[in-house]
Amino acid sequence: MRVFVTGASGWIGSAVIPELIAAGHQVVGLARSDAAALTVSGAGAEVLRGTVDDLDVLRDGADASDGVIHLAFKHDLAFSGGFEAAALANQAAVEAMGEALAGSDRPFALASGVLGLAPGRVATEADGLGADAEGSTPGGGLSLRRATARYVVDLAERGVRSSVVGLAPSIHGEGDHGFMASLVAVARDKGLAGYLGDGSQRWPAAHVADAARLFRLALEKAPAGSHLFGVADQGVPIRTIAEVIGRHLDLPAASVPAEDAAGHFGWLAPLVALDSPASSAATRELLDWQPVQPGLVEDLEKGHYFR
Repeated sequence: MRVFVTGASGWIGSAVIPELIAAGHQVVGLARSDAAALTVSGAGAEVLRGTVDDLDVLRDGADASDGVIHLAFKHDLAFSGGFEAAALANQAAVEAMGEALAGSDRPFALASGVLGLAPGRVATEADGLGADAEGSTPGGGLSLRRATARYVVDLAERGVRSSVVGLAPSIHGEGDHGFMASLVAVARDKGLAGYLGDGSQRWPAAHVADAARLFRLALEKAPAGSHLFGVADQGVPIRTIAEVIGRHLDLPAASVPAEDAAGHFGWLAPLVALDSPASSAATRELLDWQPVQPGLVEDLEKGHYFR
């Protein structure tokens, strides 16, 4: 299968490319810069130059493929206060590729998320795309992302074997610069490995190699309109994460007062406050996806986040 991958040089894309190639697929990776192009070609994939704003490039890439995995998102814009603008750009990109695939029965796998999907209880694939995904007018970045995910699921009715892969907030592993690395950086900066309240808020997690394998399985055999969960650890308490970070950095782990959360955690503050465990039992049964890599705590204990 000739697979078009956006976000190919990113954290998850860099694991997806070798996963696909090892399974016998050809990969065409979107690259927005010379550095990204070198990463993509170095991984053994063909390079297609462009960005998520180049809608004609995205259409052509999807049209010339046997399937699409969309991982790209403007994280730099999102995490600097432009989440809604990033979500709008993502929506336009997804719609451009979706239109190119319509009526072809080709697969389209979209990266989404599970954080905040069902706060306070264990979310499952049966929860769909969140409480505001149906019967409401999209507004704000989160609602826009959910509306985009629902658009992809609905492509099943237009002849696309579509799937949405809801990823855990921590897709961890050596080289990760995401949430775990950010929490480590905050602890270093503040001299404290913090958590909110009693720290019982739970985050699901998965190793990047396990996530990459799930995207391959989604591409190869997920039924049209599938909603999948890329979750290995159902829920790791934030306090447990803070205690591991504190031990490795030789810093205290302690509760941060709610009124100081924004000043301590910055953009992470509302996310650290979420209790959002999730189960991937249905995904595992549907696709025979079995995570085999180290869990989040074991991975943190290896020490690579603290070098």
